[in-house]
Amino acid sequence: MSRVLVTGGASGLGAALVAQFVAEGHQVLSTDVSVDGPDDGASYLKLDVRSPEDWAKAVEWCEQNWGGLDILINNAGVATGGRIDVESLEEWDRVVDINLMGVVRGCRAFTPVFKRQRSGHLVNTASAAGLVHPPMMSSYNTVKAGVVALSETLSHELHPYDVTVSVLCPSFFRTNLGDSIQGDDTQMGATARQLIEKSPRSAEDVAAGVIAGIKKKQFLIIPDRPALMAWRTKRFARPLYDRQMRKIAARARERAESGNG
Repeated sequence: MSRVLVTGGASGLGAALVAQFVAEGHQVLSTDVSVDGPDDGASYLKLDVRSPEDWAKAVEWCEQNWGGLDILINNAGVATGGRIDVESLEEWDRVVDINLMGVVRGCRAFTPVFKRQRSGHLVNTASAAGLVHPPMMSSYNTVKAGVVALSETLSHELHPYDVTVSVLCPSFFRTNLGDSIQGDDTQMGATARQLIEKSPRSAEDVAAGVIAGIKKKQFLIIPDRPALMAWRTKRFARPLYDRQMRKIAARARERAESGNG
């Protein structure tokens, strides 16, 4: 039985992961920005990933109640995106602070615990956008690629301490992530929300693939076929990948010039 902490655990993939870990009999601490959490069988703690103080409280909670932690899932995040000349710098600051620095803060907070234990598993939620980089998604692609880079770095850095690191890279799946979309590029936001809402995959589907990858201690966990195929196309058929990306960009230009973007 593992001791598991999940950030962003009140909804979406986080809630699905919490539910599946609880169902398997693990001790789970679900965290999110709300004061009160859902009745999901897990313990709950308010944790804003932008707050070093909240991270310190999470470490204290785990040490006092469990004597440590086995799996940290840095899952909290927001959706964003937009054309480079439309999306504001304020939106860049927001997504960097939550999606990238939130993961950094979590890793920094619990690495000393894992080093002392000489065990532990850091699981960082990135995205297929961390591996393949469609146009009109500069900020989101950038922070998710950063999470992949951070995870690879730590997989080597923490290996001497017997700490495992995984990074999750799913493609779009049905969740309430679209509700977090803000920013000035409303056309891009509407497109992203549509892709999320119309995906054939649920958060529960993705969570099952993620947990299977965690159990195998895989570094790169790509839990769905569309994400895997996109990544393979980029690696092994780069001219095809480039053509696909540029077609997307060309369609966006046509929409913008027709007055719909």
